[in-house]
Amino acid sequence: MFEFLKKLFPNKIKTTTNSDGKETVPLSPGQVDNLSTNQKQSYDLLQLTAAGGQSVGMQRELNEDSLLVITSTLAGNAGNTPFGLYIVADGMGGHQYGEVASNTAIRTFGGHIIRKFHPYLFNLPTTPLNESLQTIMHDGVNKAQEAIQRDAPGSGTTLTAALVLGQQITIAHVGDSRAYSVYPDGRFEAITRDHSLVGRLEELGQITAEEAEKHPQKNVLYRALGQGEVLEPDLFTVSFPQKGTLMICSDGLWGVLSEAEMFKAMNSVDTLELACQNLVNAANAAGGPDNISVVLAKMIG
Repeated sequence: MFEFLKKLFPNKIKTTTNSDGKETVPLSPGQVDNLSTNQKQSYDLLQLTAAGGQSVGMQRELNEDSLLVITSTLAGNAGNTPFGLYIVADGMGGHQYGEVASNTAIRTFGGHIIRKFHPYLFNLPTTPLNESLQTIMHDGVNKAQEAIQRDAPGSGTTLTAALVLGQQITIAHVGDSRAYSVYPDGRFEAITRDHSLVGRLEELGQITAEEAEKHPQKNVLYRALGQGEVLEPDLFTVSFPQKGTLMICSDGLWGVLSEAEMFKAMNSVDTLELACQNLVNAANAAGGPDNISVVLAKMIG
């Protein structure tokens, strides 16, 4: 094997001749460094990186969660624009076809967003994008609602979607999956609010956060995709957390681990992929009573 590798990677540099009959050889490392030093322009590439993690949990036979992670960066002489689309959908337990509902929501909503943005990311569009990002997201939610009611009647799902464009995050949210800004000091800033009966009682000050955690109806939703004729999602735009991480997760994670426990799982490794796996493992180690889904995204540069 070693001899075979030596043939693939010879020690001597082969030379060729140009049209004048003179030998040409590859640039030396020093010459390459000089070329790099003499470049007139340099660009700091702002990169968006993301990862996802998922598990059926320890007490469920079927995974009713779905997630989507799409990331791209377009860079050139005019700068660069990070683009990301991240979604978590949690099919409602106890409803028929919960897994169909979450998958339908992801595919329909995600497909709508990508179809809208594809011409502007990869082609020269003939018409300007006149719709606001929130309008595009709202239309995507409506299409997902219609698709679920058509293809999986009687089912339901949460949907928490984040569209990252540059340094901005546009959120569309229905249900009790959550989006957080997580900062290096361990602070969790909730971006979304739960559309649950218990969450509403907590907002009104009728119960405490501690009481909400133990309330027997904490998973009862008053707003979900697939339920009801008219659906109004929460729509808003926030800044990407500076030096922080965007987290989207189902209640199989945030309902099992405290913020301190989630931060410990995230902060003990160097990559988002390992952080997602740590979070899933920690939720399962704590009993894993539900399906677990998490997406992490970070801006580098």
